[in-house]
Amino acid sequence: MSDGTVIVIGGAEDKVRDRVILNRFVALAGGPDAKIVVISTASSLGPLAAERYQAVFGALGCRRIRPIHATSRAEANDPAFVRPLRDATGIFLTGGNQLRLSATIGGTKLAEAIVDRHLAGAVVAGTSAGASAMSSHMIAFGASGGTPKHRMAAMAAGLGLLPSVIVDQHFQQRNRLGRLLSLIAQNPSLLGLGVDEDTAGVVGPDHVMEVIGRGSITVVDGSRSETDAWEVHGHRPLMISGVVLHSLPAGYRFDLRRRERVATPALHALPGGEAASS
Repeated sequence: MSDGTVIVIGGAEDKVRDRVILNRFVALAGGPDAKIVVISTASSLGPLAAERYQAVFGALGCRRIRPIHATSRAEANDPAFVRPLRDATGIFLTGGNQLRLSATIGGTKLAEAIVDRHLAGAVVAGTSAGASAMSSHMIAFGASGGTPKHRMAAMAAGLGLLPSVIVDQHFQQRNRLGRLLSLIAQNPSLLGLGVDEDTAGVVGPDHVMEVIGRGSITVVDGSRSETDAWEVHGHRPLMISGVVLHSLPAGYRFDLRRRERVATPALHALPGGEAASS
């Protein structure tokens, strides 16, 4: 079986109207036959966060939805907490605090089970903090602003479902271009993905990302860039030059391995995130 799909959602996704992103998650998980696990460890709302998604997924026709709210590493290693993931076809990580998520479940049996299910073909989605945790390198916290500066953000280890990328969320709404540029300056081997609210990147086993939702995904490729990040001190602005930047709204595709947009004849974006070519 091939790897499953990964969906990174920028947060504040539509849960009421068209629900384009959540509909796509449910469809990939198997529709009415989906077995969905909602992990709300990142959320300060506790089990209430999972209950909200249970209601939404239930309204979309899912009958088997199981919440998990591990609040300690002991719970994340408890077989009783891990058991619901054994046959999950869809795993959804809520928003909240990504450092709480990684510090609580990183390196535990729960994290291993998420990776195992993804390798077995399950779709794994994360919104906001949950999206940040999908990559191997994760933004733990940082400052807003358009100008990249030294010490603007800190990194931690994520789940590693999307290797060699780093995901930032609420991107346009919270003015986070500067911190993503600063991290790419310091780590040019990583591909930066800045995901707007109510927007998602759907990454298939072929590592091609499709953009769906209302906003855009900003792709920052610093593989050919130059920087003075290594000699800047304090919180001063740093120089980064030669970055390749892509801003991709719904309907466009990007190959994360080749670091290039997937060209489609006469491609234009349609409402609802479906691509059309004439």
